[in-house]
Amino acid sequence: MLLASAHGTSIGTIPRAARPLKYNAEEFPLEETMSERKIRVLVAKPGLDGHDRGAKVVARALRDAGMEVIYTGLRQTPEMIAEAALQEDVDVVGLSILSGAHMALIPRILELLKANGQEHVKIFVGGIIPDEDAPRLKEMGVTGVYGPGAPTGMIVNEIRASLKPAA
Repeated sequence: MLLASAHGTSIGTIPRAARPLKYNAEEFPLEETMSERKIRVLVAKPGLDGHDRGAKVVARALRDAGMEVIYTGLRQTPEMIAEAALQEDVDVVGLSILSGAHMALIPRILELLKANGQEHVKIFVGGIIPDEDAPRLKEMGVTGVYGPGAPTGMIVNEIRASLKPAA
C-alpha cells in the first residue's frame, strides 16, 4: 500500500504484514442481519493488559458488518465492564485478554452481569486462551472463545447465530 503526503508525493509504503485486516466477504459470507435493530456489542480489555490491536481489529470488523460497537478502552475492571454493558444495553460483550487472567476475570464479569439481570448477554472471549481452558469457560457461560488469527468473518457469523431465536 502506497502512502502519499497531502501534496500527492510518495512517502513510502506500508508492509503487508502491518496493514489492517479487512473482512473478506467471499471467504466468510455474512448471514442476514437482524432487521429490528443493530446488534450492540461492547468490546472491552479487562485487567492490566495494555495491548489492544486485536480488540480494535475485531471491533472494526463488527462495525463493518453492521453492528454497533462500543469500545471501552484499556484496563477495565469487571465492575466497569458490567456497568457499561448495562448502561449501553448491549446484546454481546467481547472480551480481549492476553494477560492469562481470564480464569479470574471472566467468572467475575459473568457474576456481575447476572446480578444486573443480564443473563441474556452473550460473552465472547479472544486472546491468549489455553485450549484446556476453553471448555471450562464455555461451561461457565461463555458463548465463543477465539485465539490469535481467528477469522473475523467467523466471529461475526457466530455472534449473529448466537442471537437468533431458537427455531
